[in-house]
Amino acid sequence: MTITSSGISTRTISRDAAGLQTRLLHDLEPVVEENLNRHLSVFKNWMPHDYIPWSKGRDFEMLGGQDWDPADSTLDPTAKTAMIVNLLTEDNLPSYHREISTRFGRDGAWGQWVGRWTAEEGRHGIALRDYLVVTRGVDPVELENLRIAHMTAGYDSGDKSVLNTVAYVSFQELATRVSHRNTGKASGDPLAEALLARIALDENLHMIFYRNLVGAAFDRAPDATMAAIRDEVLGFEMPGANMPGYTRNAVTIAKAGIYDLRLHHDAVVQPVLKFWNVFTRCDLGPEGERAREELAAFMAGLDAQAARFVEQRETMRARMAAKAEAKAGATPVPSPLLVPSATT
Repeated sequence: MTITSSGISTRTISRDAAGLQTRLLHDLEPVVEENLNRHLSVFKNWMPHDYIPWSKGRDFEMLGGQDWDPADSTLDPTAKTAMIVNLLTEDNLPSYHREISTRFGRDGAWGQWVGRWTAEEGRHGIALRDYLVVTRGVDPVELENLRIAHMTAGYDSGDKSVLNTVAYVSFQELATRVSHRNTGKASGDPLAEALLARIALDENLHMIFYRNLVGAAFDRAPDATMAAIRDEVLGFEMPGANMPGYTRNAVTIAKAGIYDLRLHHDAVVQPVLKFWNVFTRCDLGPEGERAREELAAFMAGLDAQAARFVEQRETMRARMAAKAEAKAGATPVPSPLLVPSATT
């Protein structure tokens, strides 16, 4: 047994924390049931196949057709990168199911939600892959190899508690919604935009479900909930962050404005914190107050970092535009092979 500076054993802290998580699972069950029923009442059913332009499909070489060629793709290059990242993230659904099933359990309203959420999320990967393969938007062989590698690596959220898990997915679902929506807008294809907008609607409903659970947890355990929110905001990363080439692709996506620090601060984290009244609550104890102060300091730093990023991006875009304009208006320079040397 290890004794901390406060004189309380870490075993006691761990036991108390585990007890809180168990109690919250029980206490939040009616909230889960209520929000599951609300979700089912507002969810509009849709079919992945309805969004796929099947008439554009062609056989590949194995069936007498032609294999993929880069010229086949009509997608904007950056949007293509974003769609691959989004699809590979959706592909790891078996790992995500395992993670939340382990935290929430398989029984009662929690278990019903886990099953329903998994079924709805499954549509996203199906529809995205069908679209990309049928339209030849990306190399299907490379896409499959990436899928195998990413799913083999899997996703592991570590030892997140129930509170940390619902706090994390509240932000993650909204981040995914923003990413899908903006990828569709950047795609240059109305069909892709319609599909990704539909997927984004699902992600938004999932965010609302988890956001409401955290709101209810705040009423039952304000300090622990605030600490969980702080942890997840400070340590946030998308679930696909371990896929091959993620950092390079994330930079490309950020430069295009599909998902960047400004969007993360303004369109994801800040609205959710505001919904929970994080910075105006009056029910926090010392632990919760410390967590809130740390969160406030981080948000201020994130805001400043986002401002710098946007400024640097705009400067870079202005330079590129100036170079393109100068190149377009430049007087053609004759080849030196056709011009007499000044020394002759």
